[in-house]
Amino acid sequence: MAFVWRWRRNPLRRRSDVLEAWAGVAAVVLVLMTAPVVGWVTGTAAHQALRETVREQHLHRHLVTATTVRAVHGGAEGAGLDTGAGREGYHRVVARWPGPDGRERTGAVAARQPAVPGRRFPLWTDDLGRVAPRPLDDATATVHAVLAGAGAAAATAALVEGARRLVVWRLARRRFAQWDRAWERAGHTWGRADAGS
Repeated sequence: MAFVWRWRRNPLRRRSDVLEAWAGVAAVVLVLMTAPVVGWVTGTAAHQALRETVREQHLHRHLVTATTVRAVHGGAEGAGLDTGAGREGYHRVVARWPGPDGRERTGAVAARQPAVPGRRFPLWTDDLGRVAPRPLDDATATVHAVLAGAGAAAATAALVEGARRLVVWRLARRRFAQWDRAWERAGHTWGRADAGS
């Protein structure tokens, strides 16, 4: 490690050099100890919350079979109903589907197939029969939880590194101030033969 030389006996070694080396060691130890713990705790909490979301969504979202009525021309019709508008590979269609109460619902939705009247396709709805996004699955929830944990660990490491850099910056400023004072004192006798320097 580059900062090990700062501990060696050396007449040019300053106190700030030793403090800077200790700040580096403390940062490494803190990152190795806290980042994995913070990542694990965050990932576990996110996974539990997302698993609850998965369970809740699977209770309240239902897969029904919708039937295409016609293509949607223009953007105003059925605004707010379709869940895949603008996604690549999807087509806006007017469709009808059965509601939970047995009555048919009609609205603009996103379908993977082009608008062919009478074509049937799967559609997710909520408890009231409104179009809803597909529910989250366990694999996606796990991926999101892992990403949350990794992000929290990385943020912790960045925070510790930021604190270390702040300490090093303060030490460097103090060092430069000491040098300025030393040069100021030396400036009065600089170049004089009888100064004894």
